Amino acid sequence: MKIRVICFTDRGHELGCLIAGRLISHEMELFFKGPLKDICRSAFEQSIPLVFIGASGIAVRSVAPFVKDKLKDPPVLVLDELGRFVIPLLSGHVGGANELAAEIAEAIGAVLVITTATDINNAFPADVFARENNLSIVNRDGIAKVATASLEGRPVTISIKDYPPEEPVDIVITDEPALSGAASLRLAPKKYALGMGCRRGKSFEELRDFALSMLEENGISPGDVGCIATIDVKKDEEGLKALSQAWRMPLITFDAELLSKVPGDFSTSEMVLEKVGVDNVCERAAVLAAGRGATLVVRKTAKNGITVAIAAV
Repeated sequence: MKIRVICFTDRGHELGCLIAGRLISHEMELFFKGPLKDICRSAFEQSIPLVFIGASGIAVRSVAPFVKDKLKDPPVLVLDELGRFVIPLLSGHVGGANELAAEIAEAIGAVLVITTATDINNAFPADVFARENNLSIVNRDGIAKVATASLEGRPVTISIKDYPPEEPVDIVITDEPALSGAASLRLAPKKYALGMGCRRGKSFEELRDFALSMLEENGISPGDVGCIATIDVKKDEEGLKALSQAWRMPLITFDAELLSKVPGDFSTSEMVLEKVGVDNVCERAAVLAAGRGATLVVRKTAKNGITVAIAAV
């Protein structure tokens, strides 16, 4: 995951370097002073976590113009320049700020300061449950209702198999239309896989805009897509990695041999076959990622060196 660390003093810069050196599983970008507006704007567009080393007020004022949606805003954290405290400020649950803060605190020996009610009371966080299980949140107002029940010490009930449930529950997991009063919160499985191929060097913006146009054209929300799938030679493609992070969905890659064995009626390209060893990437990758019984709902569509296909279970 790409993370941006912003510092304002020499001591803060030293701490930023320490964090970058110890969180080697992440791709760290270290910024000294600015330009804050551009750094924050692009971070919000691409869901890149922001770690401020300095006063909380600076962090709050810097991100304030870009804050829009608690389910989509990137994680924002703040540390004092002595590295004594790590505080998640924004997107603690869905964005994973609390988890990132815990990781940083452990890496540098800092005190972790968590303020979200469900965490400090050891209560059930429904939004974290949805994120960890790759489920779409259908009615966001239900998150608070479930949190209230959990904070009051009531057991949280979940219906997965039976729909509609025999009696009202806190959470129902289904892709069927919700019934009034059936549950406080409805979560839905993400049934689509987005297959993509591209020429080397395609930007995040190009990939995002084309993928989004294809989804919108077919009445599919990015929130209903479970993953982006492609061939393994594209695993380090910066644009695809950025899109994966921005849309908070995994980038899944398959080798050419496995893709070539996917059964189905797919478009073919001799040029693609010569370059990567399989006659089609986006359609085969989408079907394989969507899982057993998947079918193509959008066949290969190409534009400016990018190909997109969509499969559904």
